[in-house]
Amino acid sequence: MSVAAPPSYDHAVVARRRAARSGDIAKTLKATRERLSSRGGLAPGFDRELLTQHAAALQAAAIVLPLPVILTGLGLSVFTGPLPAILWTGFALLGYLALVLLSRRFATDISGRLDVSRWAKIFVVGHVAAGLSWAYLATLSCADCVPLRFEIFQFTVLFLAIAMIAMISSTLKAVVPLTFLPMVLVLGYGIVAAPQPVLGAMHAVLIGAVPFFAVVAETLRRAAIAQLKHQSEKDELITELDIARVMSDEARLRAEEANLAKSRFLATMSHELRTPLNAILGFSEVMSNEILGPVGNDSYKEYVADIHASGQHLLGLINEILDLSRVEAGRYNLDEEAIELVPIARACIGYIKVKAKAKNLVVRSEFEKDLPAMWADERSLRQIIINLLSNAVKFTPRGGEIVLRVGWTAGGGQYVSVKDNGPGIPEEEIPIVLSSFGQGSIAIKSAEQGTGLGLPIVQALVKMHGGSFELLSRLREGTEAIAIFPNSRVLEVMPALDEQE
Repeated sequence: MSVAAPPSYDHAVVARRRAARSGDIAKTLKATRERLSSRGGLAPGFDRELLTQHAAALQAAAIVLPLPVILTGLGLSVFTGPLPAILWTGFALLGYLALVLLSRRFATDISGRLDVSRWAKIFVVGHVAAGLSWAYLATLSCADCVPLRFEIFQFTVLFLAIAMIAMISSTLKAVVPLTFLPMVLVLGYGIVAAPQPVLGAMHAVLIGAVPFFAVVAETLRRAAIAQLKHQSEKDELITELDIARVMSDEARLRAEEANLAKSRFLATMSHELRTPLNAILGFSEVMSNEILGPVGNDSYKEYVADIHASGQHLLGLINEILDLSRVEAGRYNLDEEAIELVPIARACIGYIKVKAKAKNLVVRSEFEKDLPAMWADERSLRQIIINLLSNAVKFTPRGGEIVLRVGWTAGGGQYVSVKDNGPGIPEEEIPIVLSSFGQGSIAIKSAEQGTGLGLPIVQALVKMHGGSFELLSRLREGTEAIAIFPNSRVLEVMPALDEQE
């Protein structure tokens, strides 16, 4: 059984990303081809959305649109009589009723495969047909009326009609000039056929209002397109972020599952790994001490000593790996009891005295007096301090100094600090050093390299005690490792009760 994640996981992620990229490329090429072939260079989705907005505007105006038409018909009846007014009102209402019915038909057809170009032409034809009613209004006159009275009414109605169509149907391209083109022809013919200064000026204003409101409608249309583009870009960005988040979560879950599988595997292999090593150590020790008789060859004796030393080194590495694996797998149990930090720290100095003396290192201790006991696992605390001291001895140059401190924290807890004046660790490498199997550049260059598990084990054991671990270091100044235990683990010393007779 492999402790690593199955290769299919990585291939699946790569395949999914490659498929996503291929799909994005194909989608981009298709959208570009459709945009280039579309009239106006817009994506078909935008044309469809603009038509949808146009149909929605017509349906919304269907409730109020008959009212101004009827009021105009009533006003027209005052000047031209009932018959022309009724004819015009019916003609106008019929035209806009046809547009409303077209918009409803469009709403039912939008769920299927929609021909955007065809529907745009249908709407334009409908507006042109409805615009004939305004051309008909422009042809009417009132011979018995006071001069300019009917013309002012006619001018006002037509001007408002142009503005109304520009506002309602702005999302349909060129709707204003096409709708009022018949009216412009009628007014232009009137200016040429019967030139009157005041009336001609009014007609000229109406003719000029058509391109003006056409520009206004086009401006509104472009604003709607810009809004659609921004909305589309935002939706695409949200979609990409969601996809990236999902893929990141999947990759993280797979990595966590693989790491947990590795930890469980190593945690259950303790007996299988240690049994042969114990046999190697035991037999090599028997041979080295010549318990069963002389070896007979000094070279063989040296080889046996090397085998024993290598076995001890390998057993130490395996113990570190297994300890960290048990912690990660949740199988490291704390055997908690009331213990005192200072005696444990003082005993741990003895473990590294031989190595420190070989490198001519000075090991000093600074312990606060009368520290109360803590509720903790003695074996874990011993391993924490030994690991910190061993790291300090390993990386402190000859003639250096190591200081072991035990004392109070500002919050009422207790701490263990190991400080050296070694080469230090670059600030950017501290996260690497604290990660499993991580080693800084100083450790890589050093002759005494380890597994890179000492500090991660310390960090994990301190965390299991509810504490925190800090690593402070500066290049060419030294390193200080601090294990902090919370005040909740410090046992308060209760005053003795006076015995009452």
